[in-house]
Amino acid sequence: MQKKDVPRLLASELEILEMLWRAGSVTIIEGQRALGGDVGYTTVQTRLNRMVKKGVVKRSRSKPAKYTAAIQPEEVTSSDLDLLLDKVSRGSVMPLVTHLVKDRALTCDEMDELKKLIAEAEKRLGNNQSLESKS
Repeated sequence: MQKKDVPRLLASELEILEMLWRAGSVTIIEGQRALGGDVGYTTVQTRLNRMVKKGVVKRSRSKPAKYTAAIQPEEVTSSDLDLLLDKVSRGSVMPLVTHLVKDRALTCDEMDELKKLIAEAEKRLGNNQSLESKS
């Protein structure tokens, strides 16, 4: 599975994506209302159209046009975390994991999830090593 490259998003664009994930498909006026009406119609229109050009929002051909999110929340999170890892720890996960484990109170559920993730990583590593030894 190849990761989709998600462009860097502004806070205002994330706000629109969150609204689209909640609301689904919206016209500009529906989007403006869903955002609470604090943002002007033309501002919402401009942002949506820029996001279409970035490939993170899709626009229908119908009249009036309907806009939907072209990416999922986990794609944005993954892209932001990859950028954080690159900038803060030169791509190494250890400083981030060490900080989270030592400086945060993890719940039992979070620790169980971490154990599962480590077990999956070990399994992938074992599979990769056995494939390498065969070649």
